[in-house]
Amino acid sequence: MEKTRKLVLFACLLLVSFLASSSAQTCLNHSFSNRQYANCSDLPALNCFLHWTYDEAAGTVEVAFRHTGTTSSRWSAWGINPSGPSMLNTQALVAYVNSSGLPHAFTTSIDSMSPSMQQSALSFQVPSLSAEFENNEMRIFAVMRISESLLTTNQVWQEGPVSNYQLMIHPTSGDNMLSTASVNFLTGQSGGTSSGSSRTRRRNVHGVLNTVSWGILMPLGAITARYMKVFKSADPAWFYLHVVCQTSAYAVGVAGWATGIRLGSDSAGVTHNPHRNIGITLFCLGTLQVFALLLRPNKDHKYRLYWNIYHHSVGYAVIILSIINIFDGFDILQPDDHWERIYIGILIFLGVVATLLEGITWYIVLRRKNRGSDTDKRSHSINGANGVNGFGARGQD
Repeated sequence: MEKTRKLVLFACLLLVSFLASSSAQTCLNHSFSNRQYANCSDLPALNCFLHWTYDEAAGTVEVAFRHTGTTSSRWSAWGINPSGPSMLNTQALVAYVNSSGLPHAFTTSIDSMSPSMQQSALSFQVPSLSAEFENNEMRIFAVMRISESLLTTNQVWQEGPVSNYQLMIHPTSGDNMLSTASVNFLTGQSGGTSSGSSRTRRRNVHGVLNTVSWGILMPLGAITARYMKVFKSADPAWFYLHVVCQTSAYAVGVAGWATGIRLGSDSAGVTHNPHRNIGITLFCLGTLQVFALLLRPNKDHKYRLYWNIYHHSVGYAVIILSIINIFDGFDILQPDDHWERIYIGILIFLGVVATLLEGITWYIVLRRKNRGSDTDKRSHSINGANGVNGFGARGQD
């Protein structure tokens, strides 16, 4: 039991460390006066940042592009290019300070290597577009109505000089030639460094930890307890193996749950209510199972039957909810299909093993029952024979 207490303490320490930890993400330190975005990315060139929120129901992406360290005599632009990480064919949002001293934003489609940078329509709708300029920072705000095919695409950003309120060609060296990256508006992944990639890594870690713990170790521990204890030679080894497997699953699961809490706090504008609620339920039920282990009554205790009912029902509920939530997580993260197929293959393997062991278990139990019944019959037969031909018969002499 001392090992169990240490594992529980370790899990609690993991939880505290994940909740208390902070990561150096520059864009997350920025707040807008009247806007809030679910994701952001520090773009790797030109002191630029991208913030966005994807509204799946409306089919829109609300973006804020920030270009810091610029001046009123330079223009700033950001856009997406489904054809590749290049300027040509970029659907761009552009902003500069006009002759009235006010920031002006417009859309332009880059259809040549020497673009006119004149206002033109894009291949998708932009219902809202505006710009702000203050403290040497240009900010472009837009709502883009894009198709699902553009949720994962290339992003391009740029800046250049303004002469007599005309937009001039941008420099063709240095960081100006490095201002391309990928972006996934759905998952929060961005080819830029810092926040976007960091958040994606945390999402992947969250998915891996929870899949391994709740989705693999927990069912494996249940299989161990149900089918090993039928073998008398495996007692009490099956119990300790079951405890180690389940407490390890709980410890890893708490770490995965903590990363989910952190992801939720970093993405206040995005909620996955069913996934979150099931996750919280799993954490609570798993914690109850750990404490139930510490309060496990002896086999001959009058409450042992009720403890068994509770322990088994909660355990199977945790496994079922875990599998449901893992597949919901696949829908949210949308990783490569082979990851989901691998997990399905693991579940099929565990199911086949459990089915085979179930048959073996019933065979052993029924065989022992029949053997016990035969023993009782032989005992009854011997006793009966003694009563007729043995001592009883001699008593009649």
